[in-house]
Amino acid sequence: MNGDDPIDGHDFISSLPDAILHLILSSIPTKSAIRTSALSKRWRHVWSETPSLSIDSHRVLPRSIDKTLSAFSSPKVSTFHLRTSLSNRIRHVDAWIEFAVARHAEKLSLELRDTRVRDYDFPNSFYSNSTVKQLSIESGSVAMNPKCHVSWTSLKSLSLSYCKLSDDALLKILSGCPILESLELMFCDEFRFLDLSRSTRLVRLEIDRSDWFLGPTEIVAPNVQCLRLRHSRLPCRLVDVSCLTEANLNIYFCDLGTLTGEFLQGNVVKMLAKLENVVKLTVGATFLQMLSLAALCDVRFPTLKVEYLTLETMIVRSVVPGIAKLLQNSPGLRKLTIHTVKCSIISEAHLNSYLRSHSLNQRQCWRSKDMAFPGSMETISMLVGKYAESNLVASFVERLLRNTRSLETMVVLLVGYLDASGFEELVAMATRLSHKRNVFISIKQCHVKNVSNTFS
Repeated sequence: MNGDDPIDGHDFISSLPDAILHLILSSIPTKSAIRTSALSKRWRHVWSETPSLSIDSHRVLPRSIDKTLSAFSSPKVSTFHLRTSLSNRIRHVDAWIEFAVARHAEKLSLELRDTRVRDYDFPNSFYSNSTVKQLSIESGSVAMNPKCHVSWTSLKSLSLSYCKLSDDALLKILSGCPILESLELMFCDEFRFLDLSRSTRLVRLEIDRSDWFLGPTEIVAPNVQCLRLRHSRLPCRLVDVSCLTEANLNIYFCDLGTLTGEFLQGNVVKMLAKLENVVKLTVGATFLQMLSLAALCDVRFPTLKVEYLTLETMIVRSVVPGIAKLLQNSPGLRKLTIHTVKCSIISEAHLNSYLRSHSLNQRQCWRSKDMAFPGSMETISMLVGKYAESNLVASFVERLLRNTRSLETMVVLLVGYLDASGFEELVAMATRLSHKRNVFISIKQCHVKNVSNTFS
């Protein structure tokens, strides 16, 4: 059928206003949008006025992208997404970025992955952009080192992934973003001190670190209200986060050999103390293990104002003392969510070695009532093989309930623990516990996720 032929006497799609067609084409890659120009005369130039461009040039010659952009007739681009390599095409990439800036792109997303090119520098025009509101850069090749004044006066959301970023460069960038509200730094290297005290409108901060991308060791963020800090073996000191109301701490440690009681008190428990105004808190399994060690070493815990607490953990004995202490020191807790994710945790051998190095008897530390819960390797074996018994989960729930005061609701999200009959049995146990403890308990099953290896 020809594109001009009607369907039942009328071509419904072609009769739609250009604004609607532009909206439809904005939801697909630009390469696919261009193909619609072959449908009919009506469609010949529709794509070229679409306010959204999504270009993947990995398998396309640069001159083809140049031709596409030269045919684009809309004076403004609301969204510009570019995914490209850098090898042998840096001059073209510069031109494509300058095109997006010249067309006043409000949402700019750049994926510039290329192991063959290092320390790519953006053109100076990139750093002078008064229209961009949302900027995302993902690249292991980009050195964010502006050699000119940064002027992103409309920028509200900035996300940098795998970028090289020095302290001075970050400070220079932030000084050019007066209304920035959200900042994501995902596996960015080289910077160590994150000072956001002058970013008065910044309310959301998310940081991912790893052994290869260390990220900041000190954070000053007096205006941030929501903090997410994940994946780092090195300490990260929260200097000033006094406005925080929501926090997500999922920090892991591979090697306990260098950890001391001073470290636990100074970098784990003191991190909790900085969350004095947090109402909604999420913590991961390894952070809970660190809290357990701190509790067993008689480190004093701060009193928290947390009302909504989420624990992303496996059911292992090494998290129980930390959870118990956390619950005891959250007197206003109203809702507790236990999400039994399958995650990387510190092996029990490492934990016991740490306890012995501090002249603590591991058998006495892990209370007899907690020995009913599996160790780390037992849990890994259980999750990938047999199902846990429902009374194990019920015992875990009841153990936690004994440490709460004002709890109203408990939600248990189970990942791969029970078969159908075991789940029904657990629901019945939860109903009895609800009446006994005067707490509403909801048991739900989630999709199974991959199991990460325990740190050896």
